Amino acid sequence: MSPYDMVVTPRGLRFMGQHYPCTIGRGGITDTKTEGDMATPRGTHYIVGMMYRPDRIIPPNDWATPILPGDLWSDDPKLPDYNHMVRAPYAGSAENLRMAEPLYDLMFVTDWNYPDATPNAGSAIFMHQWRRPGFPTAGCVALRRDHLFAVATQIKPGTALLVR
Repeated sequence: MSPYDMVVTPRGLRFMGQHYPCTIGRGGITDTKTEGDMATPRGTHYIVGMMYRPDRIIPPNDWATPILPGDLWSDDPKLPDYNHMVRAPYAGSAENLRMAEPLYDLMFVTDWNYPDATPNAGSAIFMHQWRRPGFPTAGCVALRRDHLFAVATQIKPGTALLVR
């Protein structure tokens, strides 16, 4: 384990000697992740991307990429681009990455079922801003906005997110 690893614990997210309160999926932690189960998958997930809303914030890191109008994330297991970023218009089911609420103003993309996605094994396990303390996600790990930004300035591609 590296000091740069992020570890989800009962006390929150442990990173670089700090503990940050976090929320996980309303389905709890699972060993058998499936699409739509609202659970956070157990395991070691690596950060493979950082995305931000350039109309709302400045990039927190030099490797962050902007979320542009029309950016979506496919959650349609019937299509070949399942669990990948796609562009609108899109014929399948997808999540809008540029939503009105600030959840995805800054987000980290994990390698859960990515880039070689298995249909129905779950899509879009991100780290992002929470709605409010204790409010569960649809399977992602979420932090308070200022904590997410603090982490964003220190992580690098390949930083591990350990969910136990």
